[in-house]
Amino acid sequence: MIRTFAHKGLQAFFESGSEAGIQPHHAPRLQRLLVRLDLSRAPEDMNVPGWRLHPLAGDLAGHYAVTVNGNWRLTFRFEGEDAVLVDYQDYH
Repeated sequence: MIRTFAHKGLQAFFESGSEAGIQPHHAPRLQRLLVRLDLSRAPEDMNVPGWRLHPLAGDLAGHYAVTVNGNWRLTFRFEGEDAVLVDYQDYH
């Protein structure tokens, strides 16, 4: 279950469907990713073909990322069986 968000626009999208804080053309993909993440109990549950699940290193060690589109990623980490610090980031 998703417990916390790091990105307020993503949280609003998840809770109400508001696209104000995200790129609207990412909405369908983000919806699928967030539904799956909310049902996940471990990072491996997000290992869906084409989503390119991978662990992060450096300052984000312990976090994971899946591809949204182009350079955009959904990042998160797990505490127990809950996803926390769910973020929507543009990797450069």
